[in-house]
Amino acid sequence: MTTTTTENPPTPPEESGNSRRSWLREHSELGVCVMLLALGVLVLTDALTMDVDIAQRGPIGPKTVPVVVGIGLLVVAVLLAVDVLRGGRGEAEGGEDIDLSEPADWRTVLLLAGVFLGAAVLIEPLGFPIAGALLFWGAAYALGSRHLDRDPLIAAGLSLITYVVFNNLLGVPLPGGPLMGVL
Repeated sequence: MTTTTTENPPTPPEESGNSRRSWLREHSELGVCVMLLALGVLVLTDALTMDVDIAQRGPIGPKTVPVVVGIGLLVVAVLLAVDVLRGGRGEAEGGEDIDLSEPADWRTVLLLAGVFLGAAVLIEPLGFPIAGALLFWGAAYALGSRHLDRDPLIAAGLSLITYVVFNNLLGVPLPGGPLMGVL
């Protein structure tokens, strides 16, 4: 009596390119680690090369927060890399509050980008109170608010409050523009 056995055909050896791609795909979170590491090095380099002779008023100066943030970024990058290499995986987005089948709303994104760029260009000639009001009102409009009677007033109030808090209370000078003598 003869018995027939069915053997699996030999599997071809994996090509090194395919295995490398699959390893990178499985460990794609390492890209975030690299980005955090680069950002941490950039922040630390910028903070440590900062010239602070004029602004130094005590033992804690303008370098302190950027150095702490840079070190924090490096620590988080290393801890995340260790977690990913040990098999940790990020949780996939559940999409509970968004419809993933809908396309991106590029109109809103472009409107917001235009508002931010416009505010950045206008802050020097017009000053923060006016450019900030345009920024707040433009952002509200881009995000869907259509109260054309109320939104500009709220935006002007927010901008003036922000200007007074930063300029007068915190001592962070913001450009006043034509309103410099009034405020």
